[in-house]
Amino acid sequence: MEIFHNPNFNFVKYRWPALILSWIIIAAGIATIYVKGLPLGVEFSEGTVVVLEFAQTPSIDRVRAAVGGSFGGGENIVVQTYGPATDRRIMVRVPDAGRESGGELSQSAEQIERGVRAANLGEFKVVSTEIVGPTVGADLTRKGLLAFGLSLFFILLYIWFRFQLSFAVGATIATLHDVLVTLAFLVFFRFDISLNVIAALLTMTGYSTNDTIVIFDRVRENLRGTRRDNLVDLVNSSINQTLNRTLITGGTAFLAVIALFFLGGEVLKGFAFTMIVGMITGTYSRIYIAAAIVTFWPHGKGGARIAASAPPTAAKAGPTARQRKSGRSVRAS
Repeated sequence: MEIFHNPNFNFVKYRWPALILSWIIIAAGIATIYVKGLPLGVEFSEGTVVVLEFAQTPSIDRVRAAVGGSFGGGENIVVQTYGPATDRRIMVRVPDAGRESGGELSQSAEQIERGVRAANLGEFKVVSTEIVGPTVGADLTRKGLLAFGLSLFFILLYIWFRFQLSFAVGATIATLHDVLVTLAFLVFFRFDISLNVIAALLTMTGYSTNDTIVIFDRVRENLRGTRRDNLVDLVNSSINQTLNRTLITGGTAFLAVIALFFLGGEVLKGFAFTMIVGMITGTYSRIYIAAAIVTFWPHGKGGARIAASAPPTAAKAGPTARQRKSGRSVRAS
């Protein structure tokens, strides 16, 4: 199956505008975090999450007003539907409400329940309660950062071992770019950074790296049989040769996460949104970021290694047409 027959797009030509666009998005994300803060889920901050199931689902605004009255206004309280609409469940999250002492752990959950009962919102029951104290939140944050740092480190080592340093640096920077851009969009749309989102970021890291390796493998194969006096053209040709594969595999996976976003319920929305942005960003970065870094590398310190990475097959291919013609002229004379 082919989407494009013998594509010949000049992707590498636009690597500088692409890099500038990426920096603008990342800078805007950092500025938004500075102004509004990082929207951490309850797992990474102190807080209490209570899931309520109602006989008749009340409006979100009424539940928010009822809970807010128990917490003195509660501007940071999050109230949203939970699961399919037929479940009639609402999740209430109160940040910065965790306690270290065992006797106070359920205080916030009880306040939420009392506030909802006092507002006469109908019959309901508490389905689940989750309380995270500051120590647990800090520990999960540290482990999340460690998991991501180790994934980048092993990606760098693996691609360095399989290919060479320039390819490894390109793939690692592209993966870091994907995560930063995805985080920027999560901040723009105020999705909480939860354990589901961290899982999606790590999944996206592996997915993006796999497709980057496909392009790099084609670049390496082309290096083995082609003169390397124009690496930009060679990389561009390699991207075009793998373009159909990139679009088909990426498109099928993209349709799956789109369905998950619209049909998976509120709990999976953050995971699905992260995967959607990550897949788009990953496809973009392996063409315009990872491949671009490989084209920049020969002009710097590592150029000799790229030039030496493939046997000089072009030199052993035999005499050229001009040499054969010259040889016939000599014999004729």
